[in-house]
Amino acid sequence: MFAQRGVELIQELERAKDFLPPFNEDAVRQVLEEMRALFEENQRDASSAVAGESEYITSVHIRHCALERNKRCLMAYLYNRLERIKEHRWHFGSVLPPDIKANICEPETQFFIKYNKSLATYMKSIGEGSYSLDLTQNLKPPKNLYIQVKCLTDFGEFETEDGDIVVLKKNSLHLLPRVQCELLIAQGVLEHVS
Repeated sequence: MFAQRGVELIQELERAKDFLPPFNEDAVRQVLEEMRALFEENQRDASSAVAGESEYITSVHIRHCALERNKRCLMAYLYNRLERIKEHRWHFGSVLPPDIKANICEPETQFFIKYNKSLATYMKSIGEGSYSLDLTQNLKPPKNLYIQVKCLTDFGEFETEDGDIVVLKKNSLHLLPRVQCELLIAQGVLEHVS
């Protein structure tokens, strides 16, 4: 049956919801070989149909539909694998665990490296000065907009976004907006107190 191997690729990926299965190079190669064979048969029959032999039109159309289905299956297989690799980047960080790394092929490894670089460049671009914002740190929204912090050094006056001025002295405790203290926590001026 036409396009059966492409559907099996999708089903294989669907069954492995919790992990990334090894790249099935043999199945991908079989789908591509089937596509090449269908294309060559269509080329031959299409030239006959153009010459006036109308009995080939139906078979050309059926093969063309099988080609399109195979193409969609391959694209879905590759796209979903890349999406899972992106998810692993957010979950595990810039270094993949060995069991996941063993299941990806060389082009997927190159994609992961480029995605890493793009994400790092973006995170550096939205930070202030030498501080880069780590978007992978807090993937779930915070329960509280304010956090309690302890001042580790004598910082002086700190103005919040709403105009309040807070004097940050060593060992003093404050309840401040989470967003505004992240930079000071990263610089070692403040420490989050549970």
